[in-house]
Order: sequence, then structure tokens, then C-alpha cells
Amino acid sequence: GVRFPAGGDYLTATVWLRTGVVLEVEAGARILGGRWQRDYPADPARWYVVVAEGVQRVGITGGGEINGQGEAFVVRRDPRKNVMVSWNATGSCRGDECRPRLVGFIDSVDVVVSDVTLNQPAYWWCVSLSLYLFSIDVHNTLSQSTLNAAGRRCDHTFIRNISIYGDFDSPNNDGIDIEDSNNTFITDSHIDTGDDAICPKSSTGPVHNLIVTDCWIRTKSSAIKLGSASWFDFRRLLFHNITIVDSHRGLAMQIRDGDVLFTNISAVSENGVFLSGSPGGLVSNLKFKDISLTYKRWTSYPGDLYDYRPGCKGMVKHQTAGMTMEHISGLEMENVKMRWHRSNVKGWNNPLWIRPSTVDKLSFKEWASEMC
Repeated sequence: GVRFPAGGDYLTATVWLRTGVVLEVEAGARILGGRWQRDYPADPARWYVVVAEGVQRVGITGGGEINGQGEAFVVRRDPRKNVMVSWNATGSCRGDECRPRLVGFIDSVDVVVSDVTLNQPAYWWCVSLSLYLFSIDVHNTLSQSTLNAAGRRCDHTFIRNISIYGDFDSPNNDGIDIEDSNNTFITDSHIDTGDDAICPKSSTGPVHNLIVTDCWIRTKSSAIKLGSASWFDFRRLLFHNITIVDSHRGLAMQIRDGDVLFTNISAVSENGVFLSGSPGGLVSNLKFKDISLTYKRWTSYPGDLYDYRPGCKGMVKHQTAGMTMEHISGLEMENVKMRWHRSNVKGWNNPLWIRPSTVDKLSFKEWASEMC
């Protein structure tokens, strides 16, 4: 292994992990990622503070911190979205997304990350590699990727007891992106960041057997998001005992193709379910089965806003409803229960809102909404 002893800050260019190497960052030690493009490889797809590629039996542990110095990449602070540095002189990446990631595992097997703090990423980190219990199967219809991008494709990754802290106003600083990777287990972790917290992506291959348990999440975007940039199947995804606070969206499905089944979901939320396609791209063949939704206000946020990002609309003022539907063809609900705690919020306890003339092929069976 490689050890960074306690009691020091270690400024570094990209750290590459080889087969059999465990990076031990001791408690009280801090690895600082470089702030200049010359600190990273020539290929933007390899801009990481710590990265492993094509290796086996690697990991990170030790109780210390890996810090991406994300603040150094903020050009101008903005509470809506910080303006970020762009290393795009060569035109090799998109806009302000040209900046280094924190930690990445690419085409690797048997990865263990535990007992470490990942702080202030300039961009997301990836495994290439109160919400209770639910499971998800998503089947996409395209057989090949139309995206020319570097895949991640890891197998057998274990992540335990890590903490991730990103600037709440910075874009693209996802917590954990599981991209084209199978057999991934994440547990006992804390994610507090400005973009999606846990985000499986199937850009060049499927994502199978993802288990996430006993995690705490706060995000300015989606706590759990499937897609975008996904063209292959998601199968056997399990999320259990996930606590989500102060987040714009709990579970987001931003997928362009395929049929989706939501089953065995219990949730307590201040806002409802938002189902939206677009005039030129309807969401079709959705099913909700055995769903228990409890609506309860416990903060002073005004509400009445829906987050349409990453589309063009941004935040849109909208009446709160148990389920909001627009641009949908084919929606089935079976054994769906809504329970509403009393509130003085205007328009509270409205079970359904449907945009006129944009929704068809609806089916309701054993559906109920009641005050409690």
C-alpha cells in the first residue's frame, strides 16, 4: 500500500493506483488536488486527483481526507449556480464541465473505499465503478450506445463509511456516479453536495446489482437519479433506509427510452411526485404498484416550485399536488395510497394535477387519498 501519514497536507498531481495498491490516508492527513491543468494528464477523461484504471484489488481507506480544492475553480459565486473555471482551450469537453474530478475507478475489479472523507470536489467522482425500501428495474430499448464517451465499467465495488462534502452552489459535483458498473454496494455513508448524490448511469453498458443502504443525503438536485446519459438496462437496484433532507428531488428518473415500474415504495415528503415528458417526447408505459406516500410539512419553505432541470425551464412555479402529470401516454396505478397531514399551505392536499390535453391512457386500481 501507499500511506500518507497523519498531520500533513499533501499537494499532488494525479495519483494513479496500480493493481494490489491500497491508498491509506491517515486521520489528520489531507491530500490536496492540483489547481492547474498542468497537474493532470493530457487526456481530459483522466483528470482525477486519484484514479485507478484497468486494475484489481485496489482501494482507499485510513480515516483521512482527499480534497479537490473546489473553491479554487469558482470564477463567480452565485446562489443559483456558481460560475466555474473551464479548461476548454482545446475544445475537448463541454463548456464549464472542463475541470478535474476527485476520485475515479475505471475498468477495475474488486474496489474497496472506506473510512475516508472526500471534500470539495471541483467536479463529480465516480465508480466506473426519510425514504425506506424500494427496488427498481428499468429496461431500455436501445441496443447500442449513441454516445461517444469514456466508459467506467467496474465490477465488485464496496463503499462503506465515507463522507462527501461538495459546495451546495456548484454544478456537476455529484456525490457518487456508478457508470456502467455492476455488483456495487454502498453503505453507512454521508453525502452533502450541490448536484446529484447517487447517480447510476448506463452510457456504454448496463448497470446491475446495485445496493445502497443506511445513507444520509442532502443535495440541491436529485438524491437518487437514474440517468441521464443512459441507453442500457438498470436491473436489480435496491435502496434501503436512505434519509434525504433539504433536497430538490428524492428519486429522479431522467431516462429517454424504456418502460419503468415503481414498486414497494414508502415515502414521507413535503412535495409530490412529478411526472413530465415533453411535447415532442412523451413519457410512456409507467406503472406504480404498492406505493404508500405520506405528505407532511415540517419546514417553512414556501413550496409551489418544480425543478425541471437539466432542461431549459429551470425552477417553475407550480401548484403542489400528490402527483403532477404532463406529456404522458400510458400510466397505471395499482394499490397507491396517499395520506395528507393537515397544513395551512394554500392548495394543500390536492391529490392529482394533470395538464389538460397532454395525458392519456390512465388506469387506476385500488387508489386512495385521505387526510390523517
